[in-house]
This record gives sequence, C-alpha cells and structure tokens, in this order.
Amino acid sequence: MLPKERVAIYPAERRDDSRLMLLRKEESFNALDYYFKDLPSLLSEGDALVLNETKVKPLRIFGTADNGTNVELLIAEYSKAGQAKALVKGLKKLKKGMLVNFGDGLSGEFLHRDNVFGVFSFNIKEEPLERWLKKNGHTPLPPYINRNDEELDKERYQTIFAKNGTSCAAPTAGLHFTEKLFKELNAKGVKIHKISLHVGPGTFRPVTSNDITKHKLDEEEADVPEELFRKLMKTKSKGGRVIAVGTTTTRALETTARNGGSFRGKTGLFIYPGFEFKIIDGLITNFHLPESSLLMLVSALAGRKNVLKAYEEAVRKEYRFYSYGDAMLII
Repeated sequence: MLPKERVAIYPAERRDDSRLMLLRKEESFNALDYYFKDLPSLLSEGDALVLNETKVKPLRIFGTADNGTNVELLIAEYSKAGQAKALVKGLKKLKKGMLVNFGDGLSGEFLHRDNVFGVFSFNIKEEPLERWLKKNGHTPLPPYINRNDEELDKERYQTIFAKNGTSCAAPTAGLHFTEKLFKELNAKGVKIHKISLHVGPGTFRPVTSNDITKHKLDEEEADVPEELFRKLMKTKSKGGRVIAVGTTTTRALETTARNGGSFRGKTGLFIYPGFEFKIIDGLITNFHLPESSLLMLVSALAGRKNVLKAYEEAVRKEYRFYSYGDAMLII
C-alpha cells in the first residue's frame, strides 16, 4: 500500500528537478538515484529519444441536471454533430432525455449509457465547443490528485513540446523535459523524435480480470510516420538505443513495428509480461498505479520482480509517485 504522502499533488518547482531512478533491465536489481537533469550523462551518443507530442485539452466540465444532480464530465471524444462520450460522476442519477446545464450557453441532453460512459448531445457544434472548452473547461487532473485544478496546472500538466490533439491525460514522462535539457541532449549527440498518441480516460482504468490476456484496452489514436520508423531502425542498426519517453510512446512504436513500419489509426495494444519488444530498448516513465496496464507494460520491459523492488526502494527513499511525481529510466 502506497503511503498517502508519496502521491505527488503538485509538480516539482522546476520540471527537471524531479528525481530519476536508473534501473538496468538486464542486470540483477541495482537501482541508482539521480535527478532528471542528469539524463544526458546517462545516455550515449547515437541514442534516440522518442516523445509523445499530444496536447492535453481542458476536457473536465461541471454542470447541473434538471433533477438538481451535480454532474462532472471527463469528455473522452466528441463529434462534429455535437455528440460527446464522457466519463460521468453522477451517471446513475441521469435519465434519458434529461438536460444538463454547464453554464455560459452550453447544455447537453443525456442520450444513453455506453458501458462506463455517458453519451450526450450538446446544443453547440464542434468548433464552438472547442472555444467554450478553452474558456470554461478545466484541466483534467487524474483522480488521485485530490484537489481542484489551479492556474499552474494549465502549464505544468502539459509538456513544453505539446503540439496538437485532444488528450484527457498528459503523457507524464514528458513533463520533466526543459529546453535546457533538450540542448544538452542534442550536444551529447542524442537524437530527439516525436510521435503522437492521444491519451484517453482508459489510461486510469485498472486491470480487474484474473486472466490479463482477457483484458481489453480502450483504443487510442496514434500516428507514427514511416520515415520516422526508418530513422529509428537505422539508429538500432548503428548500435544506438531507442528509448521511449512514456508508456504511450511505447505502445505507439510497438504497434507500428507490428504494422509494417508506419501507423495512423487506433491502437489497443496491451503490453504485459511475456511481450516481445520489437523496437524500443529503453523507457523513461513515471511511477504508476498498482494493477494498472501501465505498470504491466513497465514490468514487461524490466521484469516484474525488478520493478516491484524498484517501487519498494522508491517508497523507502521517498520518491514522489504518479503524474506529478518522479521518474525512472530503464535501459
């Protein structure tokens, strides 16, 4: 059980001041302690870092239903027709046809339930909804960050290289990077590449099945160009390592490796122990929730026993956990 005080409620004062645990995946357990700003010294000339440049949108909104129920939505997707699918707090109290008022001109009719999601029809279309969200939406902090979002979250729950997308969660391993760090990595001869995988709410869903082979991940949009994939394979052929920044990047790259070298579409690739990695050699990742698909991915790369020991060590040494927490480099 993770002590409550180990959950990072706020980010480190400076992005690269986060701590960094080095875990060698091909050795017996030996975790070494660094800071994220030390990353260039831990990589080699010719290595390649691959980052997820998706952008987090303010997709958390609050409203009141006709029956007085307070409703909170985490919008997972929405269409040009104004229909949206969302995780809903208060879903059980909503009935078909009920209106929810979100303020500032936005309302939504509850249409039906779709598995764990609620489906709504908004009274405005896609482009106006984009503008409404930009003005009124809230940063979709994970549920374990038990506080309301604040002004600082608009900047810090976003990577400095975020480009586009409609993610409802940050690719958190990328939150530690700074412009200074990128300059040092470039000077070291480490190549920087970017792909995109737009993170959905399924990232927070635990694996509850006793048989993990029966667990299905929610599909997420990914885009890895063929030209980039070729560059990464060239890196490997020259003895360099491909290091994924984050589990989302890992899933996008390994999906691409299984799709002939390019990929644009939805991936539901579930990586767990026993998985054969075809392209990545290392991983930068934060410390994840127990029973999560993210932790299983990390265990597939570094070995379950090694990862569990690393987590025990991280608790003992007072590392900070989860989205705003510290990081681990597995090579």
